[in-house]
Amino acid sequence: MTNSIQNSEAVHHDHDDELPVSQRIANIIVILMPFVALISAAVYTWGWGISWVDVVLFFGMYLVTGLGITIGYHRFFTHKSFETNRWMVALMGIAGSMAVEGPVIRWVAYHRCHHKHSDHEEDPHSPHGYGGGIKGLLKGLWRSQIGWIFEPKRVPEAKFVPDLNKDKLIVAIDRLFPLWVVLSMLIPSLLGGLITLSWMGALLGFIWGGLVRVVFVHHITWSVNSICHVWGSQPFRSHDESRNNPIVGVLALGEGWHNNHHAFPTSARHGLAWWQFDISWIVIWAASKVGLARKLRVPSAERQAEKRNISNPTDFRDEPTY
Repeated sequence: MTNSIQNSEAVHHDHDDELPVSQRIANIIVILMPFVALISAAVYTWGWGISWVDVVLFFGMYLVTGLGITIGYHRFFTHKSFETNRWMVALMGIAGSMAVEGPVIRWVAYHRCHHKHSDHEEDPHSPHGYGGGIKGLLKGLWRSQIGWIFEPKRVPEAKFVPDLNKDKLIVAIDRLFPLWVVLSMLIPSLLGGLITLSWMGALLGFIWGGLVRVVFVHHITWSVNSICHVWGSQPFRSHDESRNNPIVGVLALGEGWHNNHHAFPTSARHGLAWWQFDISWIVIWAASKVGLARKLRVPSAERQAEKRNISNPTDFRDEPTY
């Protein structure tokens, strides 16, 4: 569902079919560095334990940046599932950028391409099409979880994000992506140092609220690409293998109700049943009650009944994706 960090200066005018080598190297660095931090944090925790400050910074930054992806990058920028004020647009764009999954315009282009070609040949990160058996399954899961990030082929942004490229605010946020990445590391570092009044607190804030948090945000987000196209239920008809997975549904802040989402791409609510916990929807709904969100798009009961996964094999490939 995401694209790793890219050099945002080349986002709008470089229409080459392949990513520059420098961007592929940047992808590798951004993926490996947080893993090194995770190992370091595990070693440190084994000997000294983890403080409440580290826990709060980790979960606080996880929620802020994770919701920046689920509400901002995904439900707002990609699918236009609700409307909001311009300053909220800026905040969502910045929070999503701080997840370090790439500039907003490139992220949206990849995700719209995924919906257009979901589990077909042009899907940027489908786990299917690699043969049967354990070998084919593992190869597909690897590719959909992380392998696709290293592939040289790029999605044509001019085709998928003409609306975003016309918005000066979104373009500005996109071009300042490196700044938001630095900010996402600086905030937990400063908070850790100020709360503990120590350099060690700042370092641990950087590790737990910064780098380790990035590992979890990345891989839980990417698990929607992999796990939610392999394991889970399919209560609705769609043109792909998207599935609802309760574990990912909770960890990914509501994104794991993936079959619901692919059946109704423009819905602001992914957890359509009362028991399908969707914290992103709760935040959007709450925002609407205080005037920060409006025109929330949610499928009617009748529309949901039409797409229930029964014997009718109707293909909804022409459903709007945004």
